[in-house]
Amino acid sequence: PLSLSMILFEIIIPKTIEVLKGSCVTIPCSFDVEDQYNVNLDNTCKALWKESTNGPVVFDSSNLQQKGQLIGDLTKKDCTTTLNDMQNNKVYFFRLEFKGRPTLTPPTLKVKEGTSVSLNCSAPAPCLSLPPNLTWSPGLGEGQETLQENQDKTKVKISVLNFNASHLHHRQEISCTAVYRKQDGSTESSVNTSLTADITYSPKGTTVSVSPSGPVQEDTNVTLTCSANANPAVKNYTWYRADGGQETFMGTGRVLNIKASRERGPFFCRAANEEGSGRSNNTQMDVQCRYRLKHLHKCR
Repeated sequence: PLSLSMILFEIIIPKTIEVLKGSCVTIPCSFDVEDQYNVNLDNTCKALWKESTNGPVVFDSSNLQQKGQLIGDLTKKDCTTTLNDMQNNKVYFFRLEFKGRPTLTPPTLKVKEGTSVSLNCSAPAPCLSLPPNLTWSPGLGEGQETLQENQDKTKVKISVLNFNASHLHHRQEISCTAVYRKQDGSTESSVNTSLTADITYSPKGTTVSVSPSGPVQEDTNVTLTCSANANPAVKNYTWYRADGGQETFMGTGRVLNIKASRERGPFFCRAANEEGSGRSNNTQMDVQCRYRLKHLHKCR
């Protein structure tokens, strides 16, 4: 974990508080961190109060058995704490610990399909001999890793992931995980940061469904429905009859009602949005002929 003692910060607490022996004391406390660390302020943070910089811990907010209570909300930079059963006069030090969460750049991803995307994941590397191991999920490719130096001379591990945006990536959660190891070889912690991809693309998988399905008698009412997957959503649907090499307009709308006829050739629909259009395969209805009693012959 990283602590406030390892980074630049500001903390505001009273210099002295008068306390009745054997009673409790509530210590007003607030802090600030550099902007780059704001993302690390989550429910994994913990507040520590110690009797000296290297002395014993008298309160640990992650330990529910401690004699005290964290009143403030660390995610809002409020570290106000109540300590119970105060005894002798002592000097107390506050310490905030949080996990070094990776940072994604850019923090959001909204691009068109086919766009070349480059995502950067960076994580603090306080131990140069054991820098964090960075991995990406899902497997969109191998990240290119480097170890770089910040302006304050601290080190950071960076992994760059390059890929071409596809409609298959839409709404996928892309995450970067940093795994830190101890010098004895054991894993200390694993932390990750993620974003949800928003990929815009033209209609895909355009299909036509016919109701009722199967063979229908001539002149029966038939409902045609056009479906497609798109982002943004399909803006308009257009229906055509395939007459040889020509396309004859039939109507518009996701749903089209027609009369079954053997004279109608195969038909298809085209779905369109701001990114382009998608065409279904040709669909042919199985129309059953019936005798026309008046003329005593079978329809053709």
